[in-house]
Amino acid sequence: MLFHYHLWTPNVEATEQFYEKLGFTVTQRIGKTDGAFTAFDPPLTWDDFRDDGIRFRIIEMKRGAINVTFGHGKVVRFDHLGFLVTPEQRTLLLERAQQMGWTIQANERRTFIQTPYACRIELQTHHDAILSDDQPLKRIQLSTKQVGFEQELQRLFGRAIDKVTTVPGNHTVLQQVIFMGEDIEAVDPNGVSVRQIQLPVVADKHL
Repeated sequence: MLFHYHLWTPNVEATEQFYEKLGFTVTQRIGKTDGAFTAFDPPLTWDDFRDDGIRFRIIEMKRGAINVTFGHGKVVRFDHLGFLVTPEQRTLLLERAQQMGWTIQANERRTFIQTPYACRIELQTHHDAILSDDQPLKRIQLSTKQVGFEQELQRLFGRAIDKVTTVPGNHTVLQQVIFMGEDIEAVDPNGVSVRQIQLPVVADKHL
């Protein structure tokens, strides 16, 4: 299940505020201060540390079946997208990634596959990465300089991944995300088009 994406951005606080307005909850903030990484998780707010010069490595926000993370960067840059998989699926995917010649970075919590498309794929087996199965991430659209990402995803997963689409571009950029929820169209502080859609209500024929 596609559940996640990660950005680097100079607009950290504004990005948090944007997603908070969409109903996301901050579950983690890790930032560097005095040469060491420290947690600034809620109930702390930006008023508690805004002027402390913290460089945030990661801020994690969750809503339903969606997990969004971002950290401080000099420019906006898309880093990776993530799939929630079973341990058995993870083993199979890593075998295929090795056959494809893709680099694997793994630890107890997360596994990353480095692709030739200037982005990574995260494989997550821990279900606590999401809050629930509600309001899933419906689609991600990327622009990529090198064509063929969708075909390579199909080769990796053994099936078409229709929730990930690409268009030609000069760089790998996250262009659009589509969620389930109240109908909204907006652009986040990093230029990502965010669209929420509601499923149409089907009338009960027996009424």
